[in-house]
Amino acid sequence: MKKNFHGSSLLSAGLMSALAFSGLALAQETLDTRIGKLTFTHDFVSGYPTQATVDTLFDARDFQRATQLYLWALPMVSLGEVEQVLMSTPGANRNDIFRTDTLPETRRFLTANATTPYVTAWLDLQQSGPLVLEIPAGAIAGLVNDLWQRPVADIGLPGPDKGLGGKYLVLGPGQAEPEGADDYIVVRSTTFNNLWLIRLLSPDDRERESIRANVRLYPFSQRAAPPPNKLLSVGGGTSFANAPRGLAYWEKLSRWVNAEPVQERDRIMMAMLRSLGIEKGKPFQPDARMQKLLTEATLVGEAMAKVNGYERRDMPQAYYAEGSQWKFALNQDLSQEAANHTQLDERSAWFYEATATSKGMMSKTPGVGSAYLSSYKDHDGNWLDGANSYRLHVPANPPASQFWSVTAYDVSSRALIQNNSDIVDRSSRHALKKNADGSVDVYFGPKAPAGFEQNWIPTLAGKAWFPYFRLFGPTEAHFDKSWTLPDIEKI
Repeated sequence: MKKNFHGSSLLSAGLMSALAFSGLALAQETLDTRIGKLTFTHDFVSGYPTQATVDTLFDARDFQRATQLYLWALPMVSLGEVEQVLMSTPGANRNDIFRTDTLPETRRFLTANATTPYVTAWLDLQQSGPLVLEIPAGAIAGLVNDLWQRPVADIGLPGPDKGLGGKYLVLGPGQAEPEGADDYIVVRSTTFNNLWLIRLLSPDDRERESIRANVRLYPFSQRAAPPPNKLLSVGGGTSFANAPRGLAYWEKLSRWVNAEPVQERDRIMMAMLRSLGIEKGKPFQPDARMQKLLTEATLVGEAMAKVNGYERRDMPQAYYAEGSQWKFALNQDLSQEAANHTQLDERSAWFYEATATSKGMMSKTPGVGSAYLSSYKDHDGNWLDGANSYRLHVPANPPASQFWSVTAYDVSSRALIQNNSDIVDRSSRHALKKNADGSVDVYFGPKAPAGFEQNWIPTLAGKAWFPYFRLFGPTEAHFDKSWTLPDIEKI
């Protein structure tokens, strides 16, 4: 007998085969399912699976686990690629500080802001012990994130130092607060590996250079005579801080699983990882079957991450305005936890295309932090296409006490758009052509509209793209929706 479990009808004319056993004839039953034909001795309820069915079921189990583990691990694997970019800089070591000023450098990171430069470092608290971050006063917005990209601390204007500068002491798992810590802003991370990052918000080159010269990073144990820091330029290298494809994804995941303590919320995921050959304290040595399965699972997992990010199904927090194609790009709780579940889909949507979180990035206080909007479709609901021309109308008086910007990114890399030019964003800090009412029209497409070249961001045919619209220091009009951003319209 043969049953169809993934269609709408029950197949007639089932498979009957006689099995001789103690003189009795036993009937097999085959189920036609989404994962293939499953055959059982006797019938499904009473019988055992055949060896072919055992193999099919284990393949399906491992593949299904791998696709979901891909989504689960995205925050950790993706952030780990930042470490690779930084440490691939010639002469780089732990506790070095890196500057990202130019377009080739910025293009190496997920959805980087092209308007403001960055200063960053990778913190390895297991190697160094507790670390001191000395932050000078100034127009700074920054963060420390653990390896899961959860906030450890906000820094600068949105942080406890309020832009006045201060000394932060970062502690890792199991590291006791040392004597003398009273003079520091003490924060604790759940992981040994952490990202430290600050944005230099001032448009003044001298102020930015002064901040770069005065940031410090050193082990607490060396506070009496801190060693000098190297300030390195990331450069336009070949590695990018986005999750790798293929077997490399799982190799990176195995590395970080072995580098960090297991967190209580992730124990069930660690059990699933064991069936894929990734286990704490053991080398990752997948056989040919598992290599093939995992390679395919990264493709399906990444496709699921795209769906999560670009459609945002079942994510009401992403809602921006009635009928709008714009969404709140970051729409998860900073802890990545809801009342009764971990926000698996929300965090995979964000961390597939972006890096890091902070309180300042989700500020609800007018004038503090920033706000991020993302869009993937035009006003008519069609995906944005580099072959088409579009207009974004930015109404007068955008609700930003500092500045606003719109930046274009490639779907393929989620990094700054590769458009054969250095034009990747437009902002209120640019000399844009304004309309009579003070509004601005920003254009996207293969050719600049005549007379609006300074308002144009080039795109390329054959490549999909998406924008982020950022408000730095969002004001009340953003929060009460008295000012809303119109959809991108195809010209």
